[in-house]
Amino acid sequence: MYSLKIVRGHVQVYDLRGNFLFSADSEREAREELEDYEEYTA
Repeated sequence: MYSLKIVRGHVQVYDLRGNFLFSADSEREAREELEDYEEYTA
């Protein structure tokens, strides 16, 4: 599970512990990158 926060027009992605993972230009891009991130860390 992850948290998405919009900050100054960008979407920041955090893990459940509140650690910053990455940022994206849109929510759609963030969700696509999350899929890649989950595959990479699996």
